[in-house]
Amino acid sequence: MDKPVILIVDDDREIVGAIAQLLIKEDYECEKAYDGLSAVEKLGEREIHLIILDIMMPRLDGLSAMMKIRQQKNIPIILLSAKTEDSDKILGLSMGADDYVTKPFSPPELVARVKSQLRRYMRLGDYQARNNSDTITIGGLQLDRAAKQLYVDGEPVKLTYTELKIVELLMTNAGNVFSAEEIYERVWNEEAYSVENTVMVHIRRIREKIEINPKEPKYLKVVWGIGYKIEKIK
Repeated sequence: MDKPVILIVDDDREIVGAIAQLLIKEDYECEKAYDGLSAVEKLGEREIHLIILDIMMPRLDGLSAMMKIRQQKNIPIILLSAKTEDSDKILGLSMGADDYVTKPFSPPELVARVKSQLRRYMRLGDYQARNNSDTITIGGLQLDRAAKQLYVDGEPVKLTYTELKIVELLMTNAGNVFSAEEIYERVWNEEAYSVENTVMVHIRRIREKIEINPKEPKYLKVVWGIGYKIEKIK
């Protein structure tokens, strides 16, 4: 396949240039934008496989840009920010980001996170070849793995690809309980370390999208002290 294309968005042109040089050495192709509006426009110009997105930018800030992007695409988004508080990270993840890197960042760590996100994103469609059935049905949930689409009671639900990956893991193994660490390692393809908040945010967002009453979930259950599962329902 062609080289993956990464969109780098930051109002600091030096940072954009440095990240681009870093990723070009890893054999990625890079597109550049210097504000949120330009980033949204870039998506309409060519296929983008991953976005590195600064939060504080002119014209349209990163979080607002991300919300617009999520209306069109489920591609991975890594937020880049000087804000280091856990509350800022949780806000970014809860709004649809797949990862959060703080400035000043370690170049090897950023490359590792890009590779991890791309690996998951590019392989999502491979389940068609590895499984006999493209569709999993549990009660009113129906996951079309080939189309990468979840339906709830026949209605399509918009999930980010990270949310989709978590749903796919739990639906494929309905009834089995996965700890936050197991979910993280299987979905993020990285060693889990203090990942409870990250996984919890994604679980909460999934519940809000698939449950009639997220506080009394029918499908996505917490097994207290152990982890999460999707119930087996005929």
